[in-house]
Amino acid sequence: MPARAARAPDGRTRCAWCLGSEAYVAYHDEEWGVPVHDDRTLFELLILEGAQAGLSWSTILHKRAHYRRAFDGFDIERVARYGARERAALLADAGIVRNRLKIEAAVANARAALAMRERYGSLDACLWRFVDGRPVRNRWRRASQVPARTPVSDSMSKDLAAAGFRFVGSTICYAFMQAVGMANDHLVSCFRHAAVASLE
Repeated sequence: MPARAARAPDGRTRCAWCLGSEAYVAYHDEEWGVPVHDDRTLFELLILEGAQAGLSWSTILHKRAHYRRAFDGFDIERVARYGARERAALLADAGIVRNRLKIEAAVANARAALAMRERYGSLDACLWRFVDGRPVRNRWRRASQVPARTPVSDSMSKDLAAAGFRFVGSTICYAFMQAVGMANDHLVSCFRHAAVASLE
């Protein structure tokens, strides 16, 4: 991965990791780092980050639209009710990552998310409490400075695992935090750094 942000053909300077495909660029420009407070979207990204484990994010982006169809638009209540028939159908669905443990985790995570809603009022409140409801404002100049995990993601991982969530290791949790804007990890030279900061 290039150490610094890079200038794209359109003249904008972006985090270099996103320049491999149009889908990556669109995800970087439109979603990555934007604060998310919608329960369904938070659940979606938590599931997708877990599905990515051992794979590339480009693989998940390519399958994302199909994931949404396969998992009923990531409706938490519906996914929590999945039984043996729905799980078998998912395991046979070539449009998603057909990993039994990850499919079982998605259902378990939906059930755990419902419990967190009962406890905290929303999944949003449950997850954003780890950063006191405000994004962590980082000012990285080089990609090598961006951590793979932090004490906050360690705490999130431990807490979520204790609540019954699966595929929520600290590295996955930090990738999730970056994705949903709990941490602004766009490099300062990237045009999105200031734009995302203005949304906090």
